[in-house]
Amino acid sequence: MNKSELIDHIAKQADISKAAAGRALEAVIGGVRTTLKKGGTVSLVGFGTFAVTTRAARTGRNPRTGEAIKIKKAKLPKFRPGKALKDALN
Repeated sequence: MNKSELIDHIAKQADISKAAAGRALEAVIGGVRTTLKKGGTVSLVGFGTFAVTTRAARTGRNPRTGEAIKIKKAKLPKFRPGKALKDALN
């Protein structure tokens, strides 16, 4: 399912226009993005939790030359599925 299919699904299930469903989806995504940027977490009970993790700096290798390179630390988004979502899949 891509974004436009998700918007269609939201519009149909909530009995609203596709434009309103698109705005609602953008608001949810924007809220998650803003909270994660501030270092917070977003918990949707039954669905899962979005959080930020930090990957430590490390030394890697340039595959072309074999030369050692430094890779900076990075913040990464992480999603942990909730119990209800896991149970729905199994």
